[in-house]
Amino acid sequence: MFKRIFKWFGAIIAVVAIAIAVFLVNLIWFRPWSLNLFYEKVFAEILFDHPEILSTLGLVEQFGITGHNGKLDDESPAHQRREFDRWKRDLTQLRKYPPDRQSSSQKLSTHVLDWFLQIQAEGEKWQWHDYPVNQLFGVQNQFPSFMANTHRLLNRKDCDYYVMRLDALPKKFDQTLDGLKVREQKQILPPRFVVEEVLKEMTEFIGKPASENILATSFKTRAAKIEKLSEADRTELQARVESAITSKVYPAYQKLIDYFQAILPKTTTDDGVWKLPDGDAFYAYKLHENTTTTLKPDEVHELGLREVARIEGEMRAILDANGFTGQPIGEAMDKLAKDPRFLYPNDDKGRSDALARYTELITQATERSSKELFLSTPHAKIEVRRVPEFKESTAPGAYYDIPAMDGSRPGIFFANLRDMNEVPKWSMPTLAYHEGVPGHHWQLSTAEELKGIPQFRKVLPFTAYIEGWALYCEWLAKQVGWYDNDPFGDLGRLRDELFRAVRLVVDTGIHAKRWNREQAIAYMREKTGMGEKEVKSEIERYIVAPGQACAYKIGMLKIQELRARAENELGEKFDRREFNNVVLKNGALPLEILEEQVNDYIQRKKHNL
Repeated sequence: MFKRIFKWFGAIIAVVAIAIAVFLVNLIWFRPWSLNLFYEKVFAEILFDHPEILSTLGLVEQFGITGHNGKLDDESPAHQRREFDRWKRDLTQLRKYPPDRQSSSQKLSTHVLDWFLQIQAEGEKWQWHDYPVNQLFGVQNQFPSFMANTHRLLNRKDCDYYVMRLDALPKKFDQTLDGLKVREQKQILPPRFVVEEVLKEMTEFIGKPASENILATSFKTRAAKIEKLSEADRTELQARVESAITSKVYPAYQKLIDYFQAILPKTTTDDGVWKLPDGDAFYAYKLHENTTTTLKPDEVHELGLREVARIEGEMRAILDANGFTGQPIGEAMDKLAKDPRFLYPNDDKGRSDALARYTELITQATERSSKELFLSTPHAKIEVRRVPEFKESTAPGAYYDIPAMDGSRPGIFFANLRDMNEVPKWSMPTLAYHEGVPGHHWQLSTAEELKGIPQFRKVLPFTAYIEGWALYCEWLAKQVGWYDNDPFGDLGRLRDELFRAVRLVVDTGIHAKRWNREQAIAYMREKTGMGEKEVKSEIERYIVAPGQACAYKIGMLKIQELRARAENELGEKFDRREFNNVVLKNGALPLEILEEQVNDYIQRKKHNL
């Protein structure tokens, strides 16, 4: 009897195993039967092909899957080719699912994924038109930041993975070098200033003892907080980390240094991508990818000029009412930026006070946002930190890193405090609202916590939507009175909006109209009154990330346009909290798809559907 039961039980197990095997083979190698499974297949392929992204999201550790935390992304040309093949294959498979059999939610997901895969596939033609080692987001400065701020350190295994990643760096950098040499053969070299700055950065990075490098100091600080590690464990691990820095990390950086020293004489001071093969078409592609619109470079340039003039008019009125009558706007803002009453001391105490003030602003904004602006509040926490000192000289004024999905890491607002004379107090509220709440932290945390949608919808990086939302939030704060009785804070908001309008002018100026770096710096300095070092970093950023800076203002203008349409058509039925929810509830979208969603909301609201 028992033998028969076991026999039948074994047969059932075998059948189930075969069914699972067939299911997995279909899921992994072919187009899945289920569209929802296909969505997750595409997402999983991306994640498990990029261990650093998988670590950043913190999505699978809760299931005991941790091996990726000891690996680095594959930067080889061969991997790049495989990735483009996958984009094209996934796009072909996606289009085989009949639209008439999809739910409304699936149709939206398919529309979004199709847009994303199409733009990725189109990028194959331009796969070498970039600078993987650069002063802003190159592999050489992203790696230390990733290890210090993103790689999780919660237990002994995480520490071992940390060392494994240090040991893996030489391979990653060798792969990067292979790609750099392909670019060199295609006459694609960074501008001279990029090479000079990364050489300085990397030389300084390896110029200190291993024990003083951020890779060692950050590990020591975080390992000290792991309760289950003994002092002997910490000592042993620290020695392994410092040994890996000396024997693996520093030699890997030296290889990059040697290469860039060799190509320096070949570089030029031509900064725009117009100099690259078929550069004008490449720039048009980057504008399309970043703005998710079909605006041409000349149209973006003219839009920027109009917005600059409009914003200057608003600033003129506030300046005239506050003792700056008749003074040029850039000159007046420069004076305000240097006014001692608006500056923190340029020392550690001043930096500490500034971080505390940013934290206070975000705490206040969180309380008010929950009451005044939104129907729900994301759970993820946010911290304010200083941009790591090793990269602050070439880093932007601020940036934001997303929280881990499993809650193991908060969202982080990084403030650049290299020179406190660049951080006037009147500029701080707007930056806190943009990077923190209700800007990037609120939007990206809300997206990560959405229910009932495919995972890819929570993380796709549509720049015009993401940055447009953050800039819209600066304006939104004005609309609900957060700048009341603070004319200089409002000037800071307008100065930052002007700054984004100026970006439209200088980005297209550099890449389409052949402006040189000095011409772009002079224009931004004249219009905004921003500090010379800050402006220099910004202009150099646009040079290595063509089109990206145009996404902010274009995204903001679209969201404002959609809100005005909703207010006009809905009248008394309009609810700003509901509108903001409509914008956020589907995750990041291309602007044309966002417009479709808002139009649908307006019609349903008008007819009480």
